[in-house]
Amino acid sequence: MLPIEKRIRSKKQLQDVLALEKAKYSCKFYWISYLLGVSENAILRHHAILLRKAEYHTNAGHKLRAVWYKMFLKRLQLKYGLIIPLNTCESGLRILHLGPILINGYTQIGKNCSLHIHTALVAKGTTDASPTLGDGVIVGVGASVIGGIYIANNVAIGANAVVIKDVLEENIAIAGNPAKKVSNFGSLTWNVKSKRA
Repeated sequence: MLPIEKRIRSKKQLQDVLALEKAKYSCKFYWISYLLGVSENAILRHHAILLRKAEYHTNAGHKLRAVWYKMFLKRLQLKYGLIIPLNTCESGLRILHLGPILINGYTQIGKNCSLHIHTALVAKGTTDASPTLGDGVIVGVGASVIGGIYIANNVAIGANAVVIKDVLEENIAIAGNPAKKVSNFGSLTWNVKSKRA
């Protein structure tokens, strides 16, 4: 769970986060696409809006509105298997595809992180110690990050990786079970490399 100073607590913060995350889910005719269920991005954008409004109203102490948004958020999350508790993700969260994601309520996810489907950020064993991800981390399809470990900024976690130890070097790629460094192409370098190709 994010520390209090990193949570959305004002209307201005809410508007800034919503504007940032709107750009991550490009979707023409958003409401029509969402209501008809014809666009994955429209559903993910709607989830982001509900998540952030539920967080804001909960943190600001607006009890009735918090319950309202949490109810609609929970319905959408249960439908698509998105277990993303309030106040675990900083601004700029990008869910890359619609499908199951499991995040422990004690997890802390930094700014501008991206999550693929079938990912798990969970506690290990019988403790509540959960992962902390830095800014710009990308978690690949089916990857698991387990226990009270730290993942440095801009690390790219490969598909089906199992991460059980701290990753302190920034902007690298890790993969495997157990995960280890496989290249110097982290999320920053990877994005630049992808644009050149």
